[in-house]
Amino acid sequence: MNKVYPDAKAALEGIPFDGMTVMSGGFGLCGIPEHLIVALRDSGVQGITVISNNCGVDDFGMGLLLQTRQIKKMVSSYVGENAEFERQFLSQELELEFNPQGTLAERIRAGGAGIPAFFTKTGYGTIVAEGKETRQIDGQWYVMESWLRADLSIIKAWKGDRSGNLIFRKTSRNFNPMMATAGKVCVAEVEELVEVGELDPDQIHTPGIYVDRLIVGDRYEKRIERLTTRPREG
Repeated sequence: MNKVYPDAKAALEGIPFDGMTVMSGGFGLCGIPEHLIVALRDSGVQGITVISNNCGVDDFGMGLLLQTRQIKKMVSSYVGENAEFERQFLSQELELEFNPQGTLAERIRAGGAGIPAFFTKTGYGTIVAEGKETRQIDGQWYVMESWLRADLSIIKAWKGDRSGNLIFRKTSRNFNPMMATAGKVCVAEVEELVEVGELDPDQIHTPGIYVDRLIVGDRYEKRIERLTTRPREG
């Protein structure tokens, strides 16, 4: 089975449909599937729900799909760097489901593991728990959270082989690996593609069984959301 496609457009062919749910990997702008996001935008798909740590910035990352009004709802943990997101949300053009960051990660992991719900202390007694089941366990109160699953997961890895085995680097491991398991279809992009057998099995973060399609990206921008530097001394 050939999982390697020539480009992002080809890798998404036949997958997008209006109203679908998409998981998009990365943490902020770190480790985001830059090429697949552009291809998803260019597909013209409408009314999608996006599950992602955040929604990029105004002109990069998932922010590109906000510009074209293709996103109906966001399921996120942080949205503070995107002025267009703020405008659409405040004008009620965009739905938002906020999650504590660890809860978001665990909901995605649960979706991939086939666990429909779990209890967590995070959010109990706050608006996060409104409308959700709560339960006392060993003298502590918990709120029940449900799994998250998607029609499509788009992720980005540092290195992969032709079978789809993937290795991520540093912060990009926060959401990419678990999203690979929680989508009905997973399409990955990698910076470097190697032959099967070249990756150390002990270093593989996502086994290829979870990856359906694969592309090799080039010219990654790898932007930084907010660059902070120390003032020059002297």
